[in-house]
Amino acid sequence: MNSSRSPFPVGVAGLGVTALLLTGCSSDDSTADAAEGTAASSAAEVPTAQPRVTLTYDGGLLVLDADTLEVVGDLPIDGFTRVNPAGDGRHVLVTTDEGFQVLDTGVWTDGGTSYAGDPELTDDVFAADTAGHVVVHGDRTVLFADGTGDITSFETAALRSSEGLPETEEWSSEAAHHGVAIELTDGTMLSTLGDSESRSGVRVLDADGTEVDRAENCPGVHGEGTVAGEVAVFGCEDGVLLYDGAFTKLDAPDEFGRTGNVFTTESSPVAVGDYKSDPDLEGYLLSDIALVDTASDRLQVVPLPDGVRYTFRDLARGPEGEAVVLGSDGAVHVLDEESGQLLASHPVIDAWEGPAEWQDPHPAIKVLDGIAYVTEPAANAVHALDLASGEVLATGELDATPNEIAVVTG
Repeated sequence: MNSSRSPFPVGVAGLGVTALLLTGCSSDDSTADAAEGTAASSAAEVPTAQPRVTLTYDGGLLVLDADTLEVVGDLPIDGFTRVNPAGDGRHVLVTTDEGFQVLDTGVWTDGGTSYAGDPELTDDVFAADTAGHVVVHGDRTVLFADGTGDITSFETAALRSSEGLPETEEWSSEAAHHGVAIELTDGTMLSTLGDSESRSGVRVLDADGTEVDRAENCPGVHGEGTVAGEVAVFGCEDGVLLYDGAFTKLDAPDEFGRTGNVFTTESSPVAVGDYKSDPDLEGYLLSDIALVDTASDRLQVVPLPDGVRYTFRDLARGPEGEAVVLGSDGAVHVLDEESGQLLASHPVIDAWEGPAEWQDPHPAIKVLDGIAYVTEPAANAVHALDLASGEVLATGELDATPNEIAVVTG
């Protein structure tokens, strides 16, 4: 199917593949002077970049200093929210009923100078019907609206340097579905295929919006990432789908072998995924992980130690590409990304049980620069763990129960 650029936004899913440039409000001013909000007006120079942690809770957002885990901002917001780093080291995108709302965490680096100020939940929103996945790759950030299948892409750094929202490019899916899209560095857009009933694969659109390839052999496609060599990885219910200019399907060793979430690093050819081999399994706890070596086209299923389970919120990557798992036994387990060998286990929190619903608060993990940030909803706490030494560097005691987590670099 061919497409053409249009001067008008696409408002209806299924109109075909359309790419267009929307005029946004941008600025060439320096980052320190770009915004008029609380974060910019309160910002001061700091010696080094100041990472921050954002946590959701029922009724708001907490922003914490990543070193001390002290709360530096408590921002009210209604409803169940999800959080994803926007990729610019400063902003977090919060899913709301209106779309992707921009949270300014109050820390950033510009021209080698770092700043820290008060966090602010801005009024800026990338409008979306049922806001879903956020994917950062290269210098672009891509948003997917499940309610329409619309895809929004923008230059990641422009969010940090713009007053308001940056310029965006918009694309439409053939039908609305719970989907995801990745924009490659040459402008190629990879987006999922599906509708309200099912999902089947991935299509490839060139920089002009013309479909040039598709694969429909990835049932239930969900989860995405890009590894070394810009190989894109998508999870399927029977394996994984790779794209490096052409599609390759790696079959799971089980008849049903679902990978639904993929964790990648662009310095390694290996993707780490969750893995479910029993379609009738009740609950959300899993006991195996998938290691996908794109250099050798190998999908390896690795069982975790006896009694160790995890959910989709409990996988991450270490500084050397290690697979990092926050287990239901309360320990953080570190595994070699190629062999799956267990390298270390570090006790951090009390043992926990899986959630009744996936949205319910349960332990989660994010890793930045060798520090694992681990939430403990049962204790209203969050911990910072040094993956190299196993030492818990800090614990933050909270006045609310943490749910989802995102970390920015500052």
